[in-house]
Amino acid sequence: MGIKVNLEGVKNFIADDEYTKFAPFVKTASDLLSSGQGAGNDFIGWVDLPVNYDKEEFERIKKAGEKIRKNSEVLVVIGIGGSYLGGRAALDFIKGINYNNKKHEGTPDIYFVGNSISSDCLNDTIEMLGDRDFSINIISKSGTTTEPAIAFRIFKQLAEKKYGKDGAKERIFATTDRSRGALKSLCDREGYETFVITDDIGGRFSVLTPVGLLLMAAAGIDIDKVMQGAADARKDYDNTDIDKNDCLRYAATRQILAKKGKVTEILANYEPSLTMFGEWYKQLYAESEGKDQKGIFPVSANFSTDLHSIGQFIQDGSRNLFETVLWIEKAQKDIIIQEDPENVDGLNFVAGKTMQFVNSKAFAGTYLAHIDGGVPTVVIEAEKRDEYNFGYIVYFFEKALAISGYLSGVNPFDQPGVEAYKKNMFALLGKPGYEDRKEQLESRLK
Repeated sequence: MGIKVNLEGVKNFIADDEYTKFAPFVKTASDLLSSGQGAGNDFIGWVDLPVNYDKEEFERIKKAGEKIRKNSEVLVVIGIGGSYLGGRAALDFIKGINYNNKKHEGTPDIYFVGNSISSDCLNDTIEMLGDRDFSINIISKSGTTTEPAIAFRIFKQLAEKKYGKDGAKERIFATTDRSRGALKSLCDREGYETFVITDDIGGRFSVLTPVGLLLMAAAGIDIDKVMQGAADARKDYDNTDIDKNDCLRYAATRQILAKKGKVTEILANYEPSLTMFGEWYKQLYAESEGKDQKGIFPVSANFSTDLHSIGQFIQDGSRNLFETVLWIEKAQKDIIIQEDPENVDGLNFVAGKTMQFVNSKAFAGTYLAHIDGGVPTVVIEAEKRDEYNFGYIVYFFEKALAISGYLSGVNPFDQPGVEAYKKNMFALLGKPGYEDRKEQLESRLK
């Protein structure tokens, strides 16, 4: 159970004694996190979440998921950033990238909106929804974030038009602040069922809270197994010995490589259903480490597809990058390649083999080529795409990120830089209170 972390692909780039020299710093970072004495300690509720979550609320989530499955053909999930990336990553990871296009009797299609300001995207979703019965999960701590607030306004009106106000309130579920904010006030007034975004867990760490769990439950995902995976990871990585803790050793590997000029990390996979996991990873690592003019820039790649686009750069381009491969050993449903009597494509040499076998050789060949090309490569292996492994891997990446952030000397739990564009946007839209800023910005755009 759990995952394997293979560091053979960095041995040409990091000597063993470098880990020994780094070990005291890793222990200090780990102690800061576990003791709650580090920077951003108001936002470390995720550390013990797998064993310290609200059990009563957890059961309500299951019941709400069952209710949605019974009365809705579609669940519209409204959120942006951490309010949607983790949940969508979970859906794809466990159910597959084509979930909405497959037959899945007893569970609704799940549409994600409120993660952009594109009227075309929103209209497309409304058209796909058609006249089907639907429920809404609005995810927002404040209720005033522009993108999800616009989407919720529109879908709330659609629900009230279709079901009336009393009927709509049975189909609107809000994941929001426990006691304050515009959305919480609306929920109290309208009677919507609510789930809590706790104050001590930031959005990008929230996938194992109601933020991600409600849509998982609605999709028929076993959320008990998700939490068990995370709980086991918490236990497995609850020590400060870099030689016995793969999570800490991965965090140290990232920072040692960064000090050698490897300041871009590519999270690569060989399974399209991990694409959104890569998007979740990018937010988690970019918002956490990218500050004070520091940080390892996180990008993601989907192999073998992207080997035909950015593969050349990875192999022969600037040597400022390293690779972390998230490898899934077993396919959920494998396919055996049949022999073709004419052999037009010249591929009869793989006849009788499974696609997963061929994929594994593409992975192995790429792994060796990239190492030879000067790209240090970490491999994180999981047996299969299921609930348990999703929870386990999420916790692994969250803890590794926290340790890595402390090692680089930043607060990994704040995100001061994301507010700048919002202030400019509000001013240019004419939001009250931003009049002076609007005038300054408009003069710069002339």
